[in-house]
Amino acid sequence: MLTPPEAAKVPTERIHHGDHYVDNYEWMRDKESPDTLAHLHTENAFTSARTSHLTVLQEQIFEEIKARTQETDLSVPVRRGQWWYFNRTEEGKQYSIHCRAPITGDDDWTPPTIAAPESEVTAADTSAAPLTLPGEQILLDDNVEAEGNDFYSLGSFSLSDDGTLLLYGVDVEGDERYTLRVRQLGDSPTSTAGIATATATDGVTRFSSANDLPDEIPGTAAGALLDAIGNYVFYTTVDDAWRPDTVWRYELGTAAASAVQVFHEPDESFWVGVGRSRSGKYLAIEAGSRLTSETRLLDMRTPTGDFEVVWPREVGVEYDVEHVVVGTQDRLLIVHNKNAINFELVSVAADDARGERRIILPHNEAVRLEGVEAFREFVAIEYRREGLTRVAVAMVPKHGGRYEDTPHELQFDDELFTVGLSSNPEWNQPSIRLSYGSFVTPTIVYDYLVDENELLLRKQQPVLGRFDPALYTQHREWATASDGTRVPISLVYRNDLVAPGTPAPTVLYGYGSYEISIDPGFAVGRLSLLDRGIIFAVAHVRGGGELGRTWYEGGKKLHKRNTFTDFVACARHLIDIDTTSSDRLVAEGGSAGGLLMGAVANMAPQLFSGILAVVPFVDPLTSILDPSLPLTVIEWDEWGDPLHNEEVYYYMKSYSPLENVHDTHYPRILAVTSLNDTRVLYVEPAKWVARLREVGADALLKTEMAAGHGGVSGRYDAWRERAFTYAWTVDAARASAH
Repeated sequence: MLTPPEAAKVPTERIHHGDHYVDNYEWMRDKESPDTLAHLHTENAFTSARTSHLTVLQEQIFEEIKARTQETDLSVPVRRGQWWYFNRTEEGKQYSIHCRAPITGDDDWTPPTIAAPESEVTAADTSAAPLTLPGEQILLDDNVEAEGNDFYSLGSFSLSDDGTLLLYGVDVEGDERYTLRVRQLGDSPTSTAGIATATATDGVTRFSSANDLPDEIPGTAAGALLDAIGNYVFYTTVDDAWRPDTVWRYELGTAAASAVQVFHEPDESFWVGVGRSRSGKYLAIEAGSRLTSETRLLDMRTPTGDFEVVWPREVGVEYDVEHVVVGTQDRLLIVHNKNAINFELVSVAADDARGERRIILPHNEAVRLEGVEAFREFVAIEYRREGLTRVAVAMVPKHGGRYEDTPHELQFDDELFTVGLSSNPEWNQPSIRLSYGSFVTPTIVYDYLVDENELLLRKQQPVLGRFDPALYTQHREWATASDGTRVPISLVYRNDLVAPGTPAPTVLYGYGSYEISIDPGFAVGRLSLLDRGIIFAVAHVRGGGELGRTWYEGGKKLHKRNTFTDFVACARHLIDIDTTSSDRLVAEGGSAGGLLMGAVANMAPQLFSGILAVVPFVDPLTSILDPSLPLTVIEWDEWGDPLHNEEVYYYMKSYSPLENVHDTHYPRILAVTSLNDTRVLYVEPAKWVARLREVGADALLKTEMAAGHGGVSGRYDAWRERAFTYAWTVDAARASAH
């Protein structure tokens, strides 16, 4: 019998609002401490030993994921300027390769394809060398950039309008801090003598670090961009709490220290970002909290000018801005929620944004308007109705007239599905790139031809091996929460392995925060669960955005417990209708969904055979009480401010997973975290597992020692990590291993 690690107890007292709380494991917060690192390594060794009986199953699932994936593949090319841009993956390589190929003419809007002779590449033969497009160029090979590092992430990828410069940002620690560099892809106004010529072999031009300009900016946040010409870089940096708070303008060819501060956001509840309109007319600075937003615009022809506020910030009012040209007039389309909880769409003059507002789409209590994207001839609208995403198109009035009263909604047949806009960078494009999928439909890339009202299938995610969509069924159930609210549950399963009315092993997934919706989507890896007779279900609990803004507000701040009771109601419903049983039901959630996992473990441990908590937010009160921690003040709009509000303090204390561990029979628990995660610190699950062990819980901790919030970075490493958690899940759900 293996003995679990026993963490040292070093009492630390926390006193707030008359409450004295003793935390025996706060010492683990010192990330550099040899004692902390030794403890995490010991926990990893124990977890490895405790799961050693699953090693064969882990390897089997990894090989299944690998065998179903077309490892050598390329994305559907997207036109930008005079080039088609796309990504490649190659068998055996962890990361993407970013490429482009020239268009054949100004009217060329049909993405190029590679038609391989069957003798060269077949569905079963993905090891063949990748075929190339005429004139192909490799701009950035993430595999080359990642060499020598355990972690790699690309946080910025921006091109000058003429395609001669590429700005890219790289993080090799997992802490989401990126070093910016600029790669020269051709002659440009900022060309620098001495830059090497790109190499060309097999008809492919390859750019590398030898083509990088001397410019380098460390310590930036994600999302930096070049101005239209490529003279300036606009980027953001963070404060001590890792909040993006400052926008900078850097002129290429100068010292990094000469960058000019363009905007600083002093309010600690706001973060900032930079962007540009699809039309190429405006640069934008967007500042936002969880409740309020504000946008500033600058004519891109004068990149050193001053940004001007569109609408001054107003507490509780959020808005997004899109530039559109109606006739010859520049106008702004604004999606906002002032007196419109589910948002409405209005149009204002770009030179008088605070003047007359024309309502384009009025508020609708049954429809959550999520955004618009404007093009030269039409506007694409994304919204949510009856818990599902939708896309509609409206033509831009030619001569300043009215928009159509009812935009044309694209129709799909599946009971459950997800549809949304994909990459659409061109202002004058005649079509819209869409992504569509469901639990049983591998992701499809469509081009919707607006004038022809026609959907063209450009590509469907390949699933190798014997995959038959007809073997899988998806449908929706409704549970009733303790307050009478109906809560949707989405399910998918193998219909030849699951018999209605016979309890089957089940994974119930939940999130329920930040108005994030968990929409029906296909996952190759999930087939390894479904093909073992496991049902995969999603509880669309309050705090998410599936049923509109009121659904979100019903699961935040002083209503947060609704998220947890909704999940418990969903679990009970599935048990009551004999979909599953408590000895075969595994709960899963990550990040804020990990908070959900910790809460339901305390509230209803008897309902579950296992709980998988990934980068779990399980010590929320300690984190939200400390403004010096990353992003804490920003989070007060989501959870409340326990530092200054006694009611919030005691409400959060009532559900904090760590502080409510008690003497009961817990299900098996696996917590997975990352040492360099800056969003949910590793110390939270480490303390939680130590506390669970005090009451005899069978709890395991697995810490990635070179990763961030998203876990390991390479795709093969990610597949192995998923295989590990899947094998544990199969075991905890008492499902067949074969």
